[in-house]
Amino acid sequence: MVIDVHVESAWMGGAAPSETDFSRWVAAALAGRREDAEVAIRIVGTDEGAALNRRYRNREGPTNVLSFPAELPPGVDLPLIGDLVICGPVVAAEAVEQGKPVEAHWAHLTVHGILHLIGFDHQNDTEADEMEGMEIVILAELGYPDPYNQQDSLH
Repeated sequence: MVIDVHVESAWMGGAAPSETDFSRWVAAALAGRREDAEVAIRIVGTDEGAALNRRYRNREGPTNVLSFPAELPPGVDLPLIGDLVICGPVVAAEAVEQGKPVEAHWAHLTVHGILHLIGFDHQNDTEADEMEGMEIVILAELGYPDPYNQQDSLH
C-alpha cells in the first residue's frame, strides 16, 4: 500500500494535527478499500471555509470538512483520489461542543472525508448506516471512541 498525503495549512488561529497523524488516519480509512492513493488536505480558517461551502454546496457559513473527489479523464490511471478541505476552527469548536477529544474529532472528520473521496455517501439511511459503521470500526482500530455515541465521546 502506497499512501501519499500532502497537508497544507492556511489556518493561522490554532494547531492542526501533524502530517504523520493525517497519513495514519488516511491509511486506516483506505485499508482494504484502496491499495494506492494520493490526497491533498488543506486546513482552512472560517472565511475560506465559508467561501468554499457557499461556492460548492450553496450553503452559508463554514462546515467541518469538504471532499473534492478527483475527476480524472477516462484512461488516466493515477492514484489521485482527491482533496479534503478541513475547517480548523469548526473542528475545534465542534469537539468542545460535543465533549470529544479534539484529536479524535480531527481523526473522525479525516476518515469521513476520505470515505467520501472513494465513493461512500450518506444521502439516505442505508448509506448513512453503512458509512457510520465503517467510521466506527476504523476509528476503533485507531484507538478512538465511537464518534456517534456521545457517552463514549466524553473525556
